[in-house]
Amino acid sequence: MADRSSRPRRSPARTTQRTERRICKLPRHASAWTRPNRRPFGPGPLHRAPGSGVRYGMPPLAHLDRASGAPVRRYERDRPDEMVYIDVKKLGNIPDGGGHRALGRAVGRRNLQATPTVSRNAHGNPRLGYGFLHTALDDHSRLPYTEILTDETKETAAAFLLHAQTWFAARAIVIERVLTDNGSCYRSRLWGETCARLGITHKRTRPYRPQTNGKVERFHRTLADEWAYARPHASEAERRAALDPWLHMYNHHRGHTALKGQPPISRINLPEQYI
Repeated sequence: MADRSSRPRRSPARTTQRTERRICKLPRHASAWTRPNRRPFGPGPLHRAPGSGVRYGMPPLAHLDRASGAPVRRYERDRPDEMVYIDVKKLGNIPDGGGHRALGRAVGRRNLQATPTVSRNAHGNPRLGYGFLHTALDDHSRLPYTEILTDETKETAAAFLLHAQTWFAARAIVIERVLTDNGSCYRSRLWGETCARLGITHKRTRPYRPQTNGKVERFHRTLADEWAYARPHASEAERRAALDPWLHMYNHHRGHTALKGQPPISRINLPEQYI
């Protein structure tokens, strides 16, 4: 009655060992990812390739860096104060009545034309503009603070940093360092002076390496999937009104896989009024 493996005793159509080994080399060698005039391999094509990497001790493709094929080095700060990531995501505003994503292009175009606005482009379409989601996310706890602002200029970015510093301080997090990309607003003198005034050390990612700021980038993807495009919104005002409730749910109730299923707030020693 002892259990045995469910693997068949014979597999006549099994891929040859030579082919399996060639497939296993692809994600491990940078030359296979950066061949001239060819797109780099991604997890999609490779996971459909025949053969199993388990027999060869291969890590999952999700654990490898897409650019180099090297194993991803994951890290986490020891306490909430040490590092906060800051980034901006741009979202197009929704016309009154709903946009084309939810209602289709024909209805979305009619709603766009009917939406009152201060200006129109050369084709007569209203300029609805964009909402700029500025986010500050703590490395240790994954606790995010997000505002929808009108642009990503140096003045707006510096004002957001002041707001974020106040918000995190109320939750017992004193920001020591921030990490940003190389956007012009983060290379400005005003941004540097604001960081110095707050006693914050500013770090920037290497050019063309968004993976370094990956935690806030991944949060923005979750934000888009679970808030911005999770359901049809009848207007931009309706969507924006749903942001704060969603952020509260994310911080206080939604389990995070990197936190063993606990919400971000579980890693913060909160004053009683924020529990």
